[in-house]
Amino acid sequence: FFFPFQNFRSPLSSHNIYTIISTLANMKVIALFVSLFVCAQAFSPMTSNGRSSTALSESLFTKIANMDLFAPVKDQNDYGARNKKNVKVGTLSKKSYVPAGLSKAEYEKVRKSEADKKKANYERNVKKAGIFIDYTAWYKQRGTDTGSD
Repeated sequence: FFFPFQNFRSPLSSHNIYTIISTLANMKVIALFVSLFVCAQAFSPMTSNGRSSTALSESLFTKIANMDLFAPVKDQNDYGARNKKNVKVGTLSKKSYVPAGLSKAEYEKVRKSEADKKKANYERNVKKAGIFIDYTAWYKQRGTDTGSD
């Protein structure tokens, strides 16, 4: 046998057996105290070294609500801003879908005409943006308002 203790004389010596048992018992007690300390430390509240702040922090919703999502380009979502953007119909490649009964050139022509209609409609609506009709005046002019002044 080899025991890693300093005062080892003989394996059968009662003094050595007592020393081994007491050393193991002391080690168990020390290990128990260390583990209890670590467990108690893990569940104890954190202490702060600095002075705690008394200011109320914003809630997550308030932070998000106060964000200016259009900060980089302020007018990117205004009516008529589509003309400033690069919005176009994609080009057809060799692997693109072409409906049965149409050639690639015919399908491109159809797509271009649809895009032109969409653009013309958008331009027509942009011209009307911000122009409002007074409903009361319009209703009176229509001639169906006979009961009021």
